[in-house]
Amino acid sequence: MEHVIDIKNIHKYYGDVAVLKGLDLTIKKGEIVAIVGPSGAGKTTLLQILGTLDQPEKNKDYELNINQTSLKKITDKALSKFRNKHIGFIFQFHQLLPEFTALENVCIPAFIANTNKKDAEKKATELLSFLGLSHRTEHKPSQLSGGEQQRVAVARALINNPSIILADEPSGNLDSAAAKNLHELFFKLRDEFGQTFVLVTHNEELANMADRKLTMKDGKIS
Repeated sequence: MEHVIDIKNIHKYYGDVAVLKGLDLTIKKGEIVAIVGPSGAGKTTLLQILGTLDQPEKNKDYELNINQTSLKKITDKALSKFRNKHIGFIFQFHQLLPEFTALENVCIPAFIANTNKKDAEKKATELLSFLGLSHRTEHKPSQLSGGEQQRVAVARALINNPSIILADEPSGNLDSAAAKNLHELFFKLRDEFGQTFVLVTHNEELANMADRKLTMKDGKIS
């Protein structure tokens, strides 16, 4: 099975504080991996580096391979393009734009990728329908429940068919019923589309459902 994530000796400092200390991680295609650990262990920092939103320390000898592509010497412009095509993000707070409808919010990454409006809207409509939101496409975020907003955010993460979905406390803001639905959805998506999921979570139930549960402590995976 091919590796979609392969990183070695990743370090990250904020000022004098070492947040990641020579971290190694390999994740296979189609795997669902949960990363757990105390606050301040470096979980979100790791996710941001995997998502190319942040960079590891350049003065260290490291490897950062995502989807069989080395991202060590890639330009910022190429990196943005790579991120938009290969990686989907789901955050604890859905980050939907309040002035846009559910459908318009889902389409945004597709428009960034220069997908034409008709094709983007068709794909967004299909995804919202798959997620049980076909009756909500024209609603704005303020008209949706927390669980519905988070499912719109999931559809947005999926619109460009990314091979990797990175989720940071995806159910942290939901009640237990909505959280359970979201967790089951991740496994349904993996089975349907073959995506790889990396989930940072404090939710023990979600962590225990994953194919692998990794614990971070003091900037390393223990």
